[in-house]
Amino acid sequence: MYTLKNIGFYGFFITLFWLSTSCNTQHDGMKTKTAAEILGHPNYPAISYGGYRKTTRDIQPTLAEIKDDLKILHALGFRIIRTYNVHLPQAANILKAITELKDQNPDFEMYVMLGAWIDCLNAWTEKVVNHNVESPRNEVEIARAVELANQYPDIVKIIAVGNEAMVRWAASYYVQPYIILKWVTHLQSLKQEGKLPKTLWVTSSDDFVSWGGGDSSYHTEELANIIREVDYVSMHTYPFHNTHYNPEFWGITPEESFNKSHRELIDEAMIRSRDFAITQYNAVKKHLLSLGIDKPIHIGETGWATFSNGYYGRKGSHAADQYKQAHYYKLMSEWTKENGISCFYFEAFDEPWKDATNPKGSENHFGLITVDGKAKYALWNEVDKGTFKGLTRNGNPISKTYKGNRENLFISVIPPSIIDYNLN
Repeated sequence: MYTLKNIGFYGFFITLFWLSTSCNTQHDGMKTKTAAEILGHPNYPAISYGGYRKTTRDIQPTLAEIKDDLKILHALGFRIIRTYNVHLPQAANILKAITELKDQNPDFEMYVMLGAWIDCLNAWTEKVVNHNVESPRNEVEIARAVELANQYPDIVKIIAVGNEAMVRWAASYYVQPYIILKWVTHLQSLKQEGKLPKTLWVTSSDDFVSWGGGDSSYHTEELANIIREVDYVSMHTYPFHNTHYNPEFWGITPEESFNKSHRELIDEAMIRSRDFAITQYNAVKKHLLSLGIDKPIHIGETGWATFSNGYYGRKGSHAADQYKQAHYYKLMSEWTKENGISCFYFEAFDEPWKDATNPKGSENHFGLITVDGKAKYALWNEVDKGTFKGLTRNGNPISKTYKGNRENLFISVIPPSIIDYNLN
């Protein structure tokens, strides 16, 4: 963290000048928007972005590769992207890439929800994890997020403290809520002290249950204090995963399977999936109101994978395919836009590092666009409209998956699995 200690009289005034300019919300004379202005605004769609193209994050995307990705997302109309950590070069390079693209084109507008990753002690090691003690790296992560937010105040509009860091099923790394509260409070204090832009919004991005929308064991005073301290709630909802873990809304009865077409069964299941997400959103809203808290609630993550050789594929719930992803993406985009909710859809591009040892694992296939630049079914109409004209990924023009052949695509599309509700 930057300090004024031992810089001398002249250095003190230089530092004051640096702080004043770093917190300026101007970029080459163009006034930028605040988080309060862009979140929930229909002209500022949001998406989660990672530019990793390989099975390891040791191979970072280049600045040129990030620029290619940002041009694609901008052409699609996205104006806010979400990142997940700042300790790897990608986060800083994204901000540098946006700055350079803005310099080249005054009409290029893109803002960032900057993620600060939070872990417990011994997370991702062979040692026994301690969820009651935080990783020493958290302090470094927060300090770096502050540094980047001050360096790029015209771009960084939100800092998210942790990602699914309080939900107990994140057994590899979750922390106790007081750790998240500590860092959220720290960032809010920096805003009050003028060490961060006052218009910067601070949140934590977590599963809906962590925000009180589910299990009552999460209805604690510590979590309530986090809700009070953040500028808005960033909640996650994943009907896709619940097609396996909580399939009551998903499965079809034997009678339905005989009386309806496959397309009808699928379309109705996707509407139920959308409604499932809405129910979780409303549950969080209800909990906030029960605490006497009225503040914005936005969706920090939701998405639908297009392939799975596990729980969500042909041997599982039958959820993963490109048709269902397209349907869910459309339904959620429409609902959130109509209700003034930002939805950081997960995610822009497939990222093969997420399940590196299992290329067919669902975690590798949440993107709207493949690693080699093929637009999945959700974006086929954008290809037809010429949205991607002149744009490339990995040197490849953006084209359709399945070579645009719907018949070939629908070979992989099957209705939800049958559940006989009469069986115990």
